[in-house]
Amino acid sequence: MNKYITVAYVLESVDDAGHRHVEEEATEEHPYQFISGMGVALEAFEKKIEPLAEGESFDFTLSVDEGYGPYDLEHVVELDKKMFCVDGRFNTETFFPGAIIPLVNADGMRFIGHILEISDEKVKIDLNDTLAGKQLHFTGKVITSRPATEKEIENLVNLLSGEDCGCGCGCDHEGEGEGCCHGHGEHKHCHHEHGDHGEGHCHCHHHHE
Repeated sequence: MNKYITVAYVLESVDDAGHRHVEEEATEEHPYQFISGMGVALEAFEKKIEPLAEGESFDFTLSVDEGYGPYDLEHVVELDKKMFCVDGRFNTETFFPGAIIPLVNADGMRFIGHILEISDEKVKIDLNDTLAGKQLHFTGKVITSRPATEKEIENLVNLLSGEDCGCGCGCDHEGEGEGCCHGHGEHKHCHHEHGDHGEGHCHCHHHHE
């Protein structure tokens, strides 16, 4: 059974020394929302949350492997600067060291890149998730937990296939008074499963919306 679940949480990364750093927060007013069994949430996170009832609190830590895996130096790549040019122009306001940019590879897979360096001919990009190599410590509370409706599942399927349901989150909130799914916005790093960038990720290019 697919469940429609909303949670308020604080996510802290845990470094090798055991120090915690707050990475993200979803409030009760704007909770993170997902439908279980749809591959939207990290599998380990979902397994911890799905059995909980509304109002229950949680406090758990996911290992590096349960989160976004180890940091992989092979996912730091150098791309030709011309791949980022539009009409022969390189936009320095969009592309600069430290910028986070959307990318798409030759197979159409979309992911996020972090620009590390820019030279005369190359752009060095880190394709690792920002939370790769870190333990993830979650504390929070389940706000909503109920069977997902067929409409909510249909909307999410449409969203995952590239169709916009109009809400932007894949969920039908009519009459619920809840906001859109922050899992697709500011909290995307928490629960979106980023697949392997795979062979040929060096052929990725910036996706111009």
